[in-house]
Amino acid sequence: MSVTIKDIAREANISYSTVSRALSGHPQVNEETRNNILKIANEMGYTPNALAKGLVSKNTYTIGLIISDITNPFFAEVAQGVEDCANRYGYQVFLCNSNWNVQREKECLYRLHSSRVDGIVISPASRDSSHIVDPQFNVPIVFAAQKPQSNGCNYVTVDDFKSSTIAVEYLVKLGHRKIAYIGGLLNTNSGVARFNGYKSTLEKHNIPVILNNIMHGDYTQASGYKLAKELLLNHELPTAIVAVNDITALGVIQAVEEYGLNVPRDISVIGFDDISFASLDKIQLTTIYLPKYGIGEESVELLIQKIQNPKDNEGKHKILEPKLIVRKTCRGI
Repeated sequence: MSVTIKDIAREANISYSTVSRALSGHPQVNEETRNNILKIANEMGYTPNALAKGLVSKNTYTIGLIISDITNPFFAEVAQGVEDCANRYGYQVFLCNSNWNVQREKECLYRLHSSRVDGIVISPASRDSSHIVDPQFNVPIVFAAQKPQSNGCNYVTVDDFKSSTIAVEYLVKLGHRKIAYIGGLLNTNSGVARFNGYKSTLEKHNIPVILNNIMHGDYTQASGYKLAKELLLNHELPTAIVAVNDITALGVIQAVEEYGLNVPRDISVIGFDDISFASLDKIQLTTIYLPKYGIGEESVELLIQKIQNPKDNEGKHKILEPKLIVRKTCRGI
């Protein structure tokens, strides 16, 4: 026999109406009460009847999620945070993958809107967000892991500029001055912010910004490998390399070792994200931890607020903090 809201109310010893409001994300329920109700609901195996709810509220109790790269573990953890939080509120998630392609992203948006989702969480493929915030799409949208270019948008992200300064400051503290940068797409705000953090920190320490030590590709292992090979073959060797993310860092390490050098004895490598493989014994990547699951979770929390308060047109945002994770791919010189 399925668990009902009345069963949860009995178990929590609170009113039926309070449980109903908590499960639907009503803002008048305080956070402690809501979290306790969600915990009890999960423990009891509560599954909301989305069809019945939709008939009453005219909502579909579905949200769309558009991510940039389904193969990247960073986005897998973001998606997990989105789905777990959405399920707690009784929402199902439709997942789309843009593969860093703006045209494909537009197709995903149209598909989700035609499916009448109640809101969308999106990690955009580029800095241009005009097609995402198009007024014809009259549903709440929250940008995840990227700060949008347009003003007044809702977003949850990490301070990418700060995360990059933390990485470079750490290398400078270890004595490095020949610090190369292998970046990602410069048509994304996170890519631009991380690159600017790199440059700014070098300038702060009066370290020359050498153009030959700066390369940009995408966010893949293949890109890190290719660009690192070019860097090692064509230019004076750096003592350290900042890779735009952990996947790219893996490609960098592969290229360095194929060149006959050792990480970190000859070249130190630092990444971003702290995805699962970074802590494996054979890798032990020093990296900047970014709260991936938290980005997804907080994005849904913000989206639910917007769904429940359709007249609230004020853009809201949350910026999460990065953290240095020291392992074994960097050393002092």
